[in-house]
Amino acid sequence: MVAADASVRTAGPDDAPAVGRVQALVWQQAYDGVVPPQVHASFDPRAFETAWQDSLRTPPSGVYRLLVACAGDEVVGFASIGPSQDPDAGQTTGEISALGIHPGHRRQGHGSRLINAAVDLLREAGAEHVATWCLVEHEDLREFLTGAGLVPDGAYRDRVVSPDGHTAREVRLVAALTDSPS
Repeated sequence: MVAADASVRTAGPDDAPAVGRVQALVWQQAYDGVVPPQVHASFDPRAFETAWQDSLRTPPSGVYRLLVACAGDEVVGFASIGPSQDPDAGQTTGEISALGIHPGHRRQGHGSRLINAAVDLLREAGAEHVATWCLVEHEDLREFLTGAGLVPDGAYRDRVVSPDGHTAREVRLVAALTDSPS
């Protein structure tokens, strides 16, 4: 039997080191010039690995999941999902709380596969809407997300990204997961 060259699956604790490496690369690139240098320097694969191992070993109850995109056996991307934590979200709103593709593996369909798998899992869990947040500066990511069917809903937040109170603005993108009546 031949294995698929590209796939998405639910992550397990053994995936934490690979997810940590990918997340560190993605966050270093994404937050370059957005966060102060001391915060940027803290984007360490081992720190992310430890956080993912803890989360995967004792996951919160509910629809929380970490998905990984693979090229062959190599983890090249990840997405985490769960219920929306936004105060204005209803109980049927799920969230893609993190999404990242290794810079060397972008534009190969991994992001689309992750989004599709995330939406499928959220829909199966009863979500009627999905939301995600994107840094204002990340026009490429926002373009990808809008191409996947998410649209800005006008909400924004200023996330504190450093110990001294420095903030970065994010915009929320949403999509309905149910068919609208004709």
